[in-house]
Amino acid sequence: MTKILIIEDEMSIAELQRDYLEANGFRVDIEIKGEAGLTRALNDDYDLIILDVMLPDTNGFDICKKIRKSMEVPIFMVTARTEEIDIIRGLGLGANDYLKKPFSMSEFVARVKAHLARYQSLTVDTTQSDELRVRELVIDKLARKVFVNQHVIHFRAKEFDLLTYMASHPGRTFTKDELFERIWGMDAISDNATVTVHVGKIRDKIAQHATNKDYIETIWGIGYRFNA
Repeated sequence: MTKILIIEDEMSIAELQRDYLEANGFRVDIEIKGEAGLTRALNDDYDLIILDVMLPDTNGFDICKKIRKSMEVPIFMVTARTEEIDIIRGLGLGANDYLKKPFSMSEFVARVKAHLARYQSLTVDTTQSDELRVRELVIDKLARKVFVNQHVIHFRAKEFDLLTYMASHPGRTFTKDELFERIWGMDAISDNATVTVHVGKIRDKIAQHATNKDYIETIWGIGYRFNA
């Protein structure tokens, strides 16, 4: 059974979320304190984490950052704060989605299901396998080759590294600085235009033979997300 962890200090809200999720067949655990939730997230096997931004002993941003350093479990942040900078910060730290309170429980459940389906639809373990398969796209990590609808697509070294890294973390939003630091291995200050250029080239090459061209999505004001 799919397991979900809710880290939320308002018990009435957490219980409402749990009731709706359990009614849809999920197993749900609740933690009302941030540090306890972080410990549970890191030591148990959850399929998705629902994380409130405002917590009594810490904040959701710090928890998101710590979880993301260790694992790629989908993180769904919820908050009463409406400032756009908070949304950008949350997504930039690795959250997969961000929902403002109050929200429709039907929408909440639908978005949870969508994120779970995106991860579970992958045909291989993207963190361990030597081959990534995402719809029409196949990445052979050992041979460093990319195929789209069985056509070989030739990528330069950094283009291949960037595509492979993003495809290995489907659904996660990366800032341009984060991608630059990861792929080029240096401080990304004033250099994120390099990422934009490389993403553009990757998209153009995939588009030559792909039916679906939405593999890399632009998240305006933040960066990019690879869609499985």
